[in-house]
Amino acid sequence: MNKSTPLLQVNNLSKSFPGVKALSSVNFSLNKGEIHGLMGENGAGKSTLIKVITGLYKKDEGEILLEGKEFIPNSPVEAPSFGISTVHQEINLIPFLSVAENIFLGRQPMHYGRILWKEINIRALKALKKLDINIDVTKPLASYSTAIQQMVAIARALDISAKILILDEPTSSLDLPEAEQLFSVMKKLKKDGLGIIFITHFIDRAYRITDKITVLRNGMLVGEYKTRTFPKVELIAKMLGKKFAKFEKEEYKKKTKPQEKIKKELFYQARGMERKGAIPAMDLDIYKGEILGLAGMLGSGRTETARLLFGIDKLHKGETLLNNKKISISSPRKAIENYFGFCPEDRAAEGIIADLTVRENIILAIQARNGLFKNLSKKRQKEISDKYIKVLNIITPSEEQIIKNLSGGNQQKVILARWLASNPQFLILDEPTRGIDVGTKAEIQKLILSLSREGMAILFISSELEEVIRCSDRIAVLKDRKKLDELTGDRIKEKNIMHLIAHGNVE
Repeated sequence: MNKSTPLLQVNNLSKSFPGVKALSSVNFSLNKGEIHGLMGENGAGKSTLIKVITGLYKKDEGEILLEGKEFIPNSPVEAPSFGISTVHQEINLIPFLSVAENIFLGRQPMHYGRILWKEINIRALKALKKLDINIDVTKPLASYSTAIQQMVAIARALDISAKILILDEPTSSLDLPEAEQLFSVMKKLKKDGLGIIFITHFIDRAYRITDKITVLRNGMLVGEYKTRTFPKVELIAKMLGKKFAKFEKEEYKKKTKPQEKIKKELFYQARGMERKGAIPAMDLDIYKGEILGLAGMLGSGRTETARLLFGIDKLHKGETLLNNKKISISSPRKAIENYFGFCPEDRAAEGIIADLTVRENIILAIQARNGLFKNLSKKRQKEISDKYIKVLNIITPSEEQIIKNLSGGNQQKVILARWLASNPQFLILDEPTRGIDVGTKAEIQKLILSLSREGMAILFISSELEEVIRCSDRIAVLKDRKKLDELTGDRIKEKNIMHLIAHGNVE
């Protein structure tokens, strides 16, 4: 391997799954002593690319070269033997074991069938010292912060003489000082000649640490760029599929609602709402009859904010007020009791109950509010489900159809029906139109506008800026899990949102 040969070279890599082209002729290269950012929105192909490189998936076409030689990993277990180590977003270690045990788990030094504990502890200390980490390695992993646990995961990955380190969203649960500690370690590893692939949604952090950035979108390569000469606003435009020049000159014209709002009535307030590792202190006001949009890139904190408001995740600090009275929405049950509704981003994992019928899925929220001992009669359940099947035009043979047999768009309508049937005062919609056809998307958007005109408070999240602009009365722009600004009236423009995300202000 000469100096000009990339440490890792991916040429025209393609990978398909039934009905999905996950990667299409993607190129990627990583040099020795380089930190290379891999960026893109959901479905861009980042995870698929890494899974092919590490042997979890088999490539359909193309080639992978490691130090100039063809590389065909047969499994993720085999990849480390070639010097490729991955540290995943979720730390896959065992919290009740010691730090040293975690570093050498599955490869403990042995002598005549006995584990050499003293040697394990000494080697663990040395491994962490290389990362400038000095801790008691005999303590349980769980006794240390998330940042330290991340460093332990990296020490474990490096113990196998890694040439390439893949860091998959390593800073997603770290605050800024903890992230800086990780960056310090990354710089040290880079200086030692390691090649690092850094997958992140945090734009500022990518610019803080990477030498190059490769952008993927919809399974295709958008381009490879030198970080220092790549404007942030161009990165955002390329991730979203916008043409930068067009974006600078044209504005999206919002379709105004046919009915003017009467004086807004404050419904729900969050003051200093904070959850460590998820959302720093944030203020939000929710008004009756208004759609508040949350705009931002993937990882900006939109879903985390929604989960806090609905009580799925608990606040560490701050207070919330409902109709000007202090209240603690400490669980989804508490939210439902107060007439909140929540359509989650992942309808398959968090929305539908796949093996229940359409009827059973629709009446879930009402039954949850009523409690175990106030069951709805079968007749009443049928009346409710039939009503919303008709109202939302849900395509199903009957209310007794198992919901997993419905199309994605119709499953989404069932989730909406569940919350509409509960007569919510506040409806949280996280990507309600993702993955559904254009016609169904338009129906859902019309319904959202109609509900707000009838007085419902709505929080609307979408990764499509045009959709957020079209539906929202007010838009809170988020970046790196912080609220940057709120836009109203004539300030609601694509250009302003993109400029805020890139530079923290409006031109």
